[in-house]
Amino acid sequence: MAVLNAQAIFLIVLSALGYSIATIGLKMGSSTISLAAIGLVALGFGAAALCEIEILRHVDLGVVYISIIGLETLIVLSYAWFIGEALSVRQIGGATMVLAGLAVVSH
Repeated sequence: MAVLNAQAIFLIVLSALGYSIATIGLKMGSSTISLAAIGLVALGFGAAALCEIEILRHVDLGVVYISIIGLETLIVLSYAWFIGEALSVRQIGGATMVLAGLAVVSH
């Protein structure tokens, strides 16, 4: 399998964004189920799946998923902070561990 190139990185970013959009839709739907929430979930998961199908043709599974999870963690925690949710020391520690794991695996 090939290593990460510009196209692979672009697809990883799109996939992480897709999962993040789906997570935002899930958060919206947690208070009131609406067409917007359902649409975001469907759009996000659909985009993430399509990107992953393409990237997995060229890159190893482990590298792809760890990269997506690391980036998605950053995006979702940034969104949580942006909407005013307090982040506990435990959540920040967990995110730090995910990102540290990404750094270890990527080298």
